[in-house]
Order: sequence, then structure tokens, then C-alpha cells
Amino acid sequence: MKIKNWLIVYALLFLGGLTALAQNNVDFDEYFENKTLRLDYLRQGCKKHDTCIAQRWLIQNSNMWAGSLTQLLDPINNGEYRLLVKDYDTGHELYSRCYNTLFEEYRETIASRDKDSIATFEEVMLMPLPKKKAYVCLQKRDSNDNFETATLLLFDPSTYRPVAMPAAKKSIPLHVKGDSHKKIDIVIVAEGYGKKDKKKMEKDFKLFTKYLLAQEPFKSRAADFNVWGIGELAKESGVTDPNAGRYVESAVGSSYDIFGMDRYLMTTQLFKLHNLIREVPYDHIIIMANCDTYGGGAIYNYYAFSAVLKEWSMWILPHELGHSIGGLADEYVEDDPNYNKRYGNREPLEPNITTLHHFDSKWADMVEKGTPIPTKPVEGLGKRDNGPVGAYEGGGYLAKGVYRPCTKCMMRDYANFCPVCKKRMNEVFDLYVK
Repeated sequence: MKIKNWLIVYALLFLGGLTALAQNNVDFDEYFENKTLRLDYLRQGCKKHDTCIAQRWLIQNSNMWAGSLTQLLDPINNGEYRLLVKDYDTGHELYSRCYNTLFEEYRETIASRDKDSIATFEEVMLMPLPKKKAYVCLQKRDSNDNFETATLLLFDPSTYRPVAMPAAKKSIPLHVKGDSHKKIDIVIVAEGYGKKDKKKMEKDFKLFTKYLLAQEPFKSRAADFNVWGIGELAKESGVTDPNAGRYVESAVGSSYDIFGMDRYLMTTQLFKLHNLIREVPYDHIIIMANCDTYGGGAIYNYYAFSAVLKEWSMWILPHELGHSIGGLADEYVEDDPNYNKRYGNREPLEPNITTLHHFDSKWADMVEKGTPIPTKPVEGLGKRDNGPVGAYEGGGYLAKGVYRPCTKCMMRDYANFCPVCKKRMNEVFDLYVK
């Protein structure tokens, strides 16, 4: 069922041109039902431009909104895109979340090499259900990194008509510590499990829950998490891997070799994914792929992927969660990077890399006085040790001109998360528990 009764405006509208200033204190009960509104839409575009095409509204997880009732406006300035909900009558900002998209990575890889290449990606946004008419703004950064509204929708609950959906899958409680409004709800989605894999799936759920909570800062905040498992057994085991000539109709349609990168394991079937988990309370998604080839991937406020590998999953998973929950950048360097991002005189949006152009806006306050900037890497560190905080050249796939906080980190070497990355992860955790 496509949207027919809501206004859809495709134009670039500056944030300040439509509404009043953001309201720092939003009364949830005044503006929202304790339910979840989902927007399915398509993002279509190429290197130079993109547009969003709304498909449908759904009221899912109908008994509750899983997020915080008090931390409604996102204070973390990360991500290339933002969802913003505004009151129709007053223009007050009611809810926002920043995020990245798989389309942006497409734009930086394939589309960067073929500027006329056009692709369409499914995207899904969740928000608390407005009690009355509200604008839903899909925003993106302008050339100065400010958000502007690219697609404006009007949601009117009085005209909403329910959409028929198949019966929802039942979730498995794996680590449940309390009220979802005050917890970080994680749903682990079992992908690539065949009819004969039921027992293995149950075992892997427990394994991934253990891996999720094993590393700091997750470990010391284990009581702040609720973890749920959900899966749908397919006809056969495994996932699609074009490099191996293997094509599988799995639960959420995942595949290796996304954008020509052998180990990049992702899914483009977002509608299918969110249909599967629609009655589970979730803030973040982990996709647990039953395959024996090294692989994974993640997008900020989108999902995290990891193959189930005996020796590697315990490190792949926290690294990918650094991307999907913390919005952290990769800190390693590639001789022939797939990404063509160049920052010029700008600072990256990610909190754990810097160009040193505005280092005071990064982690300068965490560097011990007298530490030279840039900083020379520390030799002889233990395998998981970070070393002192400084500014070490090499990060964000680039060997020169980009700097990271420590010699080693989870986002570079599968070492412990460094102090800068831990700080950001804890800031995000706090959004869900207050």
C-alpha cells in the first residue's frame, strides 16, 4: 500500500525556513503514543544527487515505543542524514535521529567511478507514533555540513489505514534487564540458518550475546542492555556469495561482495528485515550470519553484520557495533582504498578521526599536556593495548592527512576500544537509558 493521503514534497528546504527552534524538553505524552511508527521509502540516486520515494507507513511493535521517553532529540552531530519529526501546528522539533545509509557508501564507491550510475536502495525509519499531524523530514548535509530537508512528508494519524501483514515471528529473550524505555534494546537476527540448523541457531544466539557484552564499554554496562533473538529458518543454510558462485534465498537476503568488496557482508532488503523483527522492541540490530567465510559490515544507526566464525566473531562483532551504534570510523589504512573520501579543510563527522584542522572540536581535551601533535606511534604495545591518547597519522582508510586517537584500537587492530571511542559509545548508550 503506497502513501496516497499524505503530502509529499520533494524540494530542498532549509531547516530554519520551516520551523521554530528545537525544543530541548519534549513531553512525550503530549505529542506521542507509546507505539512505533515506521516509514518505508526508497532512496534513488547517483554520485551527484538522490531523492526519496515514500512507500508506506506502518504502526509496528504496536504495544510500545522501544526508545527513551525523555531523550527524543539527538544531541550527537554524526551521520550524513537525519530524521526529524516536527509538530504540524507549531513547528516544534519533537524527535530526531542521525544516521548513515548504504546508498552513501554506494555513492563513494561504484558511483564515484561511474558518475551516471543510478541505483535504488530500501530504507526504513522508526519514530514514536505522533498523536496528531506531524511533519516527517528526511534531511541530509549541505556543503557546510549543516542539515537541510530534502524530503518532507506529512503524517496524519486520523487518515492512517492499517496495513495487513503476515503473523510476526516470536522473539527469544536472551538478556533482558528491564523496561525497554530505559534500556538499549538489541535484536540479534539469525540469517542463513536452514531447516536443520535450529539447535545451532539457538547456540549461536547465546554465543553472540556473550560476544556483545564481552568488551568494554559494553561489559561494564551489561545491565543497561536488553537482548532479543529472532530468526526464520530457510530452505538451505548459508548466505549468498557471488565470489563462490553461491546464491541462497536466506531470511533477510544478505550477500558478500557488496560494491565489489569480497568480505563486505550486508543486505539491501531492509523492508524484509524490518518485517521480520517488527514486533520486537529494538534500538539497534545485529545480523548474525551462519557462514564460514570471514565477513561483516555496519552502517551507523542502520545495522551491524558479522559472520559466525569461531575465532573471529568475538572481534568482528564489537568492531562493527562501533560503526552501527557509535558512528565510529575505521582507523585502518588501505593502500588502494575503495572509498574516495577527501576532507580538505573539514573535520570528519566521526568522533575518532581528525584532520587536525579543528582538533579542539575532537579529543584535544583528552590528550595529556606536553604530548606532541601529531604523535609518533608507540612501539612494543601488547596486542590489545591502546597506548597513550594523542594524534597518530593514518585512519579513515588514508595513510596521510587523517589522524586517530591511539596507536591501537578496536576500530583498527581488534584491540580494546580506545578512550575516545569508549567515550562516544557511552554517550550513545546514555541516549537510551535516561
